[in-house]
Amino acid sequence: MPKSDNQKLKIFYILDYLQKNSHQNHPVRAAELLSMLEKQHNIVCDRKTVYSDIAALQDYGVDIVSIPGKNGGYYIASRNFELPELKLLIDAVQSSRFLTEKKSRELIEKLCSQCSVHDAKLMRRDVLVSGRVKSMNETIYYNVDAIQEAIAQNKQIAFRYFDWSIDRRRKYRDRDYQASPYGLCQDNENCYLLAHSPRHGVTSYRVDRMSDITLLDQPRIPCPELTGKALVEHANRLFQMYSGESAAVKLRFHRSLINVVIDRFGREIMLIPDGEEHLVFTVNVAVSPIFLSWIIGFGSKARILYPQSVIDQCKAMCREALAQYV
Repeated sequence: MPKSDNQKLKIFYILDYLQKNSHQNHPVRAAELLSMLEKQHNIVCDRKTVYSDIAALQDYGVDIVSIPGKNGGYYIASRNFELPELKLLIDAVQSSRFLTEKKSRELIEKLCSQCSVHDAKLMRRDVLVSGRVKSMNETIYYNVDAIQEAIAQNKQIAFRYFDWSIDRRRKYRDRDYQASPYGLCQDNENCYLLAHSPRHGVTSYRVDRMSDITLLDQPRIPCPELTGKALVEHANRLFQMYSGESAAVKLRFHRSLINVVIDRFGREIMLIPDGEEHLVFTVNVAVSPIFLSWIIGFGSKARILYPQSVIDQCKAMCREALAQYV
């Protein structure tokens, strides 16, 4: 590359170096910038040129702080992401079940590139990916992209759906699937597609168990239940995304579980005091074994009050579980 072209790129090299290496506790001196330009990019210049480039970057809006004195230098004070924000995002990536271990590490490395190398080292120390339960489907990113494209184009999709066998191999179901995609939702650390199926109506699919997704020429089947605000309401009704008949269930919980109730159903839920130790509320949920197991898990501190059909399902489930230990 001609020297003149190198000179044109000089200011970008300086910005890139400051983004990667500068920190409030590790300011970069002008001499360090001069050495980097000469050794890495074959650019020779003087201190005044570096000062001028720093000033130009500051005028452009880059938050570069100048520290005077013998041990002074330059560092970027504000970035696209603050450290607490990056830590939150990294925690979400490393704990997500629907991301594979490989993809989790790739995303974490990209997030670490948004801060200085000094902060990146600190964040990498707390990263624990190996040993966590992770998806085994490396194509999930392509699945999400294909689904989003179908939603944007108002197209139906065709795909294959599989279960995991005992030897951890894919066991594809014996038919092809077709659906009108309407939204993606993350629940219980898994990613789900909310869609309308010609065969099942409104339903959901685990995205990490879908494969061979193709866009069809057919437009999506209109589905008011999954359009606009109704999409969010439908997702909220599906308790942990397991299928089951939707019902209004009246529950009685001990007051010590109020945090659990609000975490699960949101702050908008109406809680009615029932004596000094309990509270009563009604929620619309998909009644499933997972929902019933969740209630049973609280022992005597949680009880289903209505409807009787759900109470009977809960009793039957308890009897079946107890019969295994008699």
